[in-house]
Formats: sequence, structure tokens, C-alpha cells
Amino acid sequence: MNLMFDRIGSLFFALVGALFIAESQNISASAYGSQVGPNMFPFGLGIILILLSLRLLWETYKKGVAASSSESQSPLRYKRFLFILAATVLYVLLLEKLGYVISSFAFLTYAFTMMGSKSVLKSVIVSLLFSVGVYVIYVHLLKGTLPGLPTWLGV
Repeated sequence: MNLMFDRIGSLFFALVGALFIAESQNISASAYGSQVGPNMFPFGLGIILILLSLRLLWETYKKGVAASSSESQSPLRYKRFLFILAATVLYVLLLEKLGYVISSFAFLTYAFTMMGSKSVLKSVIVSLLFSVGVYVIYVHLLKGTLPGLPTWLGV
């Protein structure tokens, strides 16, 4: 854990959360008089992001006071971060072409492997269950829209 990196990261994500909250106010409210409109999800995510950022900031403060500089800090892993960042950009670019399930499955499997998952089989199973589960819940139960399977699959 690099305390300075975590502190800067927590402040950055708190600002992103505040941006989510501010921009969610620009989304129109529901036209049918419902209390839950399309702005509630980004608003809730912004609040959660700010709360988690504040917790991270508090934990780094407590750890910094308790540990001082007696503990050795783990080195930053820029290479791993850049690979996952590149995979995220590729995921966004391929989401429409491959569909949600395939692109999310591939991205999650790669991310779990890059983060040091010891079992590739478990990573594949969790990625598949998560991708299909989110798709089924969001599209079929909640009647939302996500990119489906690509047409070239013929399914």
C-alpha cells in the first residue's frame, strides 16, 4: 500500500463522485411521475464513490500515523495498471461490436488474471457468471438495455 498514491487517488475519486452527482442533476426526471428517475443511479453511484473515497482517505491517515515510515511500502505496479487501463479502453471500444456478455466476460477474465488470481478456471467461471447474471437481471428483469450478442454469431 502506497499511502501517498492512495491519498491522491481518494481525492481524485471523491471529485469524480462529485462530478457524478452534479451531472446527474442534468438528466431529466421520469416522465411518468415516478419517484425513481434515470438520474437516481448516477446520483447514488456518486454518493457511494464519495463515501468510499472518504473511507480510504481516513484509513490512509490512520495507517500513516500508526506506521510512520517504519514499514516498507510495496512498490507501485505501473505496468499492471497500464495493461488494465488499456484493456478498459479496449473493452469500451468493443462493447457495441461484441455485445455486453462477451466483452465483459473477456475483460473481467483478463483483469482478474492481471490482478493476480491464482486460478484461471475460477476467474473464467466468476467472469461468466457475473456477465451473464448482470445481463439477465438488467435486461430481462429490469427491462433495461445493454448491447446483446453480435449478429455475426447467428444466435
